[in-house]
Amino acid sequence: MTPAQRRELVDRQHGSLSIARQCQLLGVSRSSLYYRPKGTWQQDLSLMRELDRQ
Repeated sequence: MTPAQRRELVDRQHGSLSIARQCQLLGVSRSSLYYRPKGTWQQDLSLMRELDRQ
């Protein structure tokens, strides 16, 4: 089972098991539940295209 699949098993509304305990049992880091990747800025994309062009 992949880490992403294990993260999906965490029930945030579970009455008797805390999120920390569920993560411990599933072997995933608690911080990975809250991580949201940032998008790429348009300025960065245009700069990378220019570098590739050169």
